[in-house]
Amino acid sequence: MGIFSTIKNAIFGKDEDDKKPAAPAAAPKPAAPAAPAKPAAISEVDVEARLAAMAGADKLNWRTSIVDLFKLVGLDPSYANRKELAQELGRTDYEGSAEDNIWLHKATMREIAKNGGKVPASMTD
Repeated sequence: MGIFSTIKNAIFGKDEDDKKPAAPAAAPKPAAPAAPAKPAAISEVDVEARLAAMAGADKLNWRTSIVDLFKLVGLDPSYANRKELAQELGRTDYEGSAEDNIWLHKATMREIAKNGGKVPASMTD
């Protein structure tokens, strides 16, 4: 699993949860047929709210800092890990400068949005 997948799973939930079999259903009860409940689309996941609810979010600048975002989701914010994420997102010249880190944070948030998250424009532009 790559760095991006780890971040995505921390926000959306682990992929393994989707693969678990459903719990056995209770004996059916006679009832009037009702329209099935529409499951929430993944695009309705409020990324900012999910991250803000994580333990320690109030002590970190995760909305703009890739290092703090890594810390929030339990990843080592080392240069090596940030460089690996940059490569996953298509950038091969990552050097760890402030500009590189700003780009990496925004690119990460744009990729989260592409994968179904609702991300504020201030975190992607």
